[in-house]
Amino acid sequence: MIHNPVLRGFEPDPVILRVGDDHYIATSTFEWYPGVRIHHSRDLVHWRCLGGALDSRRLLDLAGVPDSGGIWAPGLSYVDGLFHLVFTVVETYAEGWKDLSNHVTTAPSIEGPWSDPVPLHGRGFDVSLFHDEDGRSWLLNMRFDWRPEREGFAGIEIQEYDRKTQALLGEPRTISTGTAAGVAEGPHLYRRGGWYYLVHAEGGTGYAHGAAVARSRDLLGPYEPDPAGPLLTSRHDPSLELQKAGHCSLVETANGRWYAAHITARPYTERGRCVLGRETALQPVTWSDDGWPRIAGAVPAVTVPAPDLPPAPVPEPMAVDRFDSPALGPHWSTLRRPAGPEWISLAPGRLRIRGGQSPVGRRAPSLVARRVTARHCSFETELTFTPRSPDHMAGLTAYYNTRNWHYLYVTAEDDGNAVLKALSCEAGRLTAHPTSIPIEAGRPVSLHAELDGPLLHFSYGVGGALRALPLDLDTTVLSDEHADEFHDGQLKAFGFTGAMLGLWVQDLDGAGVHADFTHATYRTAPEGR
Repeated sequence: MIHNPVLRGFEPDPVILRVGDDHYIATSTFEWYPGVRIHHSRDLVHWRCLGGALDSRRLLDLAGVPDSGGIWAPGLSYVDGLFHLVFTVVETYAEGWKDLSNHVTTAPSIEGPWSDPVPLHGRGFDVSLFHDEDGRSWLLNMRFDWRPEREGFAGIEIQEYDRKTQALLGEPRTISTGTAAGVAEGPHLYRRGGWYYLVHAEGGTGYAHGAAVARSRDLLGPYEPDPAGPLLTSRHDPSLELQKAGHCSLVETANGRWYAAHITARPYTERGRCVLGRETALQPVTWSDDGWPRIAGAVPAVTVPAPDLPPAPVPEPMAVDRFDSPALGPHWSTLRRPAGPEWISLAPGRLRIRGGQSPVGRRAPSLVARRVTARHCSFETELTFTPRSPDHMAGLTAYYNTRNWHYLYVTAEDDGNAVLKALSCEAGRLTAHPTSIPIEAGRPVSLHAELDGPLLHFSYGVGGALRALPLDLDTTVLSDEHADEFHDGQLKAFGFTGAMLGLWVQDLDGAGVHADFTHATYRTAPEGR
C-alpha cells in the first residue's frame, strides 16, 4: 500500500515522471537551495530524496528573493535522452506585481550535470514541457495579467518550443481559462487515445484548492472541461485528513497503471494551520468508459493500493548526522545562498558555519535547515561558539521565514560574557524571552527543540542532562496560514513553504566569527511514520 503523504513536510507542487522503471518527483523549493528537490522510486511506495538539481549560482540565483519567492512549480520531462527541467524564479509577487523569469536546463542523468539555464519568457509561471508524438515540443504556463481591472490568472498558455535551439517559436496561445473555481495554474498536458488532456490546478493554494481536467482532439483546442467536475479536491469536506488537495500531475507505470501526484496538507485543527506545509501524495487514476481520468470520489485518500511492481525499499534516513561526508546530505537545505566554502566547511564530526546576515537578511544568511515532517519530532545539536559581542549569535532555530521563527542561541553580553538566550519573531514582531543563562564561551553546549503538536519547547545542556527552558512557544506561527500577510487588502507576503529546523549563525558586525556543530539529530514520533 501507499501511505500518504509519500513526501512529508515542505514538498509542494509535485511533477511526476517515469523513465523506464524509475519514477521521479520534482517539487518546489522557493527561497531554499538547492533548487527543485528530486525524489526517486521504483515502486511508488518507497521514495528517496536525491537532493536538489539547482545547487549553484550558475544554475540559480536566489539572493534577495522574497519569502516564498524563488522557485515556483517546476516541470520535469524526458526526451532525446535528456532530462528537461523548466522552472520559474519569482523575484517579486506582492502589491499586484510579479517580476519573474522562466528557464530551461537539461541533463543526461537526473543527478546532472545540468546545463546553463536558458531564459524563456516572463509572462507567467508554473511552466511545463509537453513532447508530442510528432517530435514537436510545447511550453505551457499560466498567464499573469498585472492590470488591476483584469483577472490576474488570465488562463493557460501554450507555445511551441524548439529543443535544438532551446528557443520559443511563434506566438503564445491561450487554450483554457479554467473553470468557475478560478485561478487556473500548474498546467500539464498528456496524450492518450487520440485526446489531449490538460490537467491544471484551480481554486488557489488554500482550502478551496483542486485539480481540473479538460480535453481536446486538437493540441491547440478548444478544450472541453470534464463534465463530472474536479479530478481532485478536499474543498467540500473539512473532515478529510488530507486537505488542500490539488495541483496534479499524472504518470503511467510500466505495467499500465495510472497515478496522480498532488499537493496536500495536514492541518493541526479542522481547516486550521498547516505547520508541515504543503506535502506530496499519490492517488490511483482510472479511466472512465468515455475516456476521462478519475480519482475515487475525487477526494484524497490516506492509504491507497500500490501498483503491482517489484518492491524496492530504500534505506531509512539516519537520525543522526555527524557531518562525516564532504558535502551536506540531501535532507539539508540552505537559505538564499548555496552551501559553499565561503561560509560552510565540513570535517568528520564537525560542520563549521561562518556567521551571516541578520534574520531579515535576504542576500547572505547563514542557515542550514531540514524540513519538519511530523507534528511530534525533536531536533538536537551540540554547538561550540565564542561570541565577542551581542552582534554574534549561533544556535538552533525552528524557522518558517524571515518574519516567523523561534531561536535558541548563544551570544555575548556587553561585557563579553557568553549567555544562552531565546528569541521569537511572529509576523515581524520580536520577543526577547526573559531567560538568560550564563555559559562558558567556547565550551560545547547541547541545544534541543521538541515539537509537541502546537507547542515548541527548548532545552539545553552543558556537560550533563538537558534542562528545559520555562517557555511554551507557539509552533503554529510556523505555518502557511500565519505567514500570509495582507495589509489594507493588499498582499504583502505569501506562506508557501513549511516549518524547518536548522542551525543558524549571525555575524552582524562582520568580525568573521564562526560556530561549530558536532552533529544534528532529527527524530519523529512513531505516528509520524
